[in-house]
Amino acid sequence: MEKVITVGCQLPHVDDERFSYSMEELASLVHTANGEVVIHLTQKRETIHPATYIGKGKVEELVHLVEQFAPDVVIFNDELSPSQNRNLTKLLNIRVIDRTQLILDIFASRARSKEGKLQVELAQLQYILPRLSGQGAELSRLGGGIGTRGPGEAKLETDRRHIRRRIDEIKAQLKVIVEHRERYRERRKKNAVFQIALVGYTNAGKSTLFNRLTNADSFEENLLFATLDPLTRKLVLPSGYTVLLTDTVGFIQDLPTTLVAAFRSTLEEVKEADFILHIVDSSNPDYIQHEQTVYSLLEELGVTTIPMATVYNKRDIVHPNFVPSPKTDSILISALNENDVQKLRQFIETAITEAMEPYDVAIPAFEGKLLAQLKTETILQIFHYNEQNGTYECKGYILRAHPLYEQLRTYQK
Repeated sequence: MEKVITVGCQLPHVDDERFSYSMEELASLVHTANGEVVIHLTQKRETIHPATYIGKGKVEELVHLVEQFAPDVVIFNDELSPSQNRNLTKLLNIRVIDRTQLILDIFASRARSKEGKLQVELAQLQYILPRLSGQGAELSRLGGGIGTRGPGEAKLETDRRHIRRRIDEIKAQLKVIVEHRERYRERRKKNAVFQIALVGYTNAGKSTLFNRLTNADSFEENLLFATLDPLTRKLVLPSGYTVLLTDTVGFIQDLPTTLVAAFRSTLEEVKEADFILHIVDSSNPDYIQHEQTVYSLLEELGVTTIPMATVYNKRDIVHPNFVPSPKTDSILISALNENDVQKLRQFIETAITEAMEPYDVAIPAFEGKLLAQLKTETILQIFHYNEQNGTYECKGYILRAHPLYEQLRTYQK
């Protein structure tokens, strides 16, 4: 494990509690990236120092800590500008990275699908491009005459050109994948399958719930960003109605903008959903802040009109001060408890009816195919045979876009 010193700067608009959670989260990210925090260094400042992020005195203190603990890397709890990174690397004489680069590293190790790997590489290259600089004298300009350019500058330009070319290549490849994904979505829409997206802060337990609900085997681990590639599986609800459930990448405070841009096609899955299940870790003391982060990221993606319900997970280790938010319908469960998972299936079935149209019909007994479809393609709540007129009285909910919707209107009671 690599030894790490973490550094944070608390600005006036950030209260002590939130800053403390932010530093703890950075330590969790370090752990996820297989590192070990040996010491934290923090400072309260009115503004970020433009040249070194932290003040002159703190930089000197950091130099001494580096000598004392001999870490492999120093990680800052913020995105450093290219000049800050350069200055700090020079002063500390050690590898310096920031929160964004750490998240990108974790994403790189987590990506499994071709699309995931391309998206991470794109985000990494876009992050690196403005930070490319000549490494010392060997890559600097050579003096001698007016306008003389050294070989280093040429190398820098070659690197930049190579990175830009690679960015264009990746964008072209991703475009093909995005079109492919859109064709899948169109097909699902044509079949009028109800789609539910799981969203939530990283490590809220989305993948564990996804696996328990769909009997899938997506990677689940008590680590940040265990899931990177979206997975979609069928989920059969208690009434027999089948929906599609999609597990998505976890959100995090200050998610790097390059990542939001790179993962836009993955996050499109959320935009196309008929219903959103927001998973929240009820054992985390900062769960309110986590909820706010998810809401603001959904807003950024333009997802504000899709019906949503909240699932508070980890009931077995719930935080003593936990109070559910009144913003949406909610349920408190543990993904590891089978009874709770059954309750959740029932909760989902009840919740999604808000996004559907009710029907109350009398269908002749000879319409066997239609009756069978009602059982699997709609939420059928009442199914009763009326002997007097030889019809089945059916009551339930259906998606307005479903092909059966118009057909059912002819049998309306």
